Amino acid sequence: MNQKVVHVAAGVITDAAGLVLIARRPAHVHQGGLWEFPGGKLEGNEDVKVALKRELHEEIGITVQHAHPLIRIHYAYPDKQVLLDVWKVTSFTGEAHGREGQPIQWIQADELNQYDFPYANKPIIKAAQLPDKYMITSEYDSLEEASSHIQQRLDSGIRLIQFRAKYLSDDEYVLWAKNLIPLCRNYHASLLLNSSVELAVSLNAEGIHLSASRLLSCQQRPLDKTHWVSASVHNETELEQALRIDVDFIVISPVLKTKTHPEATPLGWDKFYELTEQATCPVYALGGLSVDNLGEAFKYGAQGIAAIRGLT
Repeated sequence: MNQKVVHVAAGVITDAAGLVLIARRPAHVHQGGLWEFPGGKLEGNEDVKVALKRELHEEIGITVQHAHPLIRIHYAYPDKQVLLDVWKVTSFTGEAHGREGQPIQWIQADELNQYDFPYANKPIIKAAQLPDKYMITSEYDSLEEASSHIQQRLDSGIRLIQFRAKYLSDDEYVLWAKNLIPLCRNYHASLLLNSSVELAVSLNAEGIHLSASRLLSCQQRPLDKTHWVSASVHNETELEQALRIDVDFIVISPVLKTKTHPEATPLGWDKFYELTEQATCPVYALGGLSVDNLGEAFKYGAQGIAAIRGLT
């Protein structure tokens, strides 16, 4: 017997200081006593954004002014199936408070791991902690040029970077990484190495980005949960492997035609969305995209945009 899917609209609500709001579920309800991102069930054929605004006003007394899709999670509990339709709320009026007597807290995004959430909320925590732009480094003639360009991007607000440099020798890559890791840390930014797991561990990098070939060769998650693990995905097989080894987020490409890989057949937004609907982790869109595509990427299920040149 098929269970009816309970469609829930939830909000990752951020204030001007970047704090995230969480609320504690009443003890008598499903998953009671755990923390959650506020929201509730859609009523009938209600539009999800309408439901989000209604629920957040009823629960915590705010009026949503601006929100965009963040992540959709399909999850089957033993007693029910849910679709968590999560939006990021970046602007609202009113002062948030527990209108139903529930405790609420404003916390730093990196503190979310310290709170007990329903298991289905785990990918939402990752989405709340990740930015909407994932920079992939370009080719540079020198370490000085690389450092200068990356610092410019850090100054502009970039906080997640993949150090991809296939053109460097192994020794050069190590030397550059040793200089770029502390540079990014000075900005509280994460630099993920597109390298061997052993090198990422030896340099104590914030994380690793797995190419598709490295991803498929992994038997298990290569780093512990205190480090980021991301992966490149182009099809269902790679997606299944990424989910099996429990990566934190993936990059799906190519969405559109690119100058760097003109021979690659683009997925298009519809196929991209089909893959994001199967994913149980945040997804970045890559390939022929720039910040001008952010709104479209959100609409098709993306956490944001990954790019080499499109984030300037």
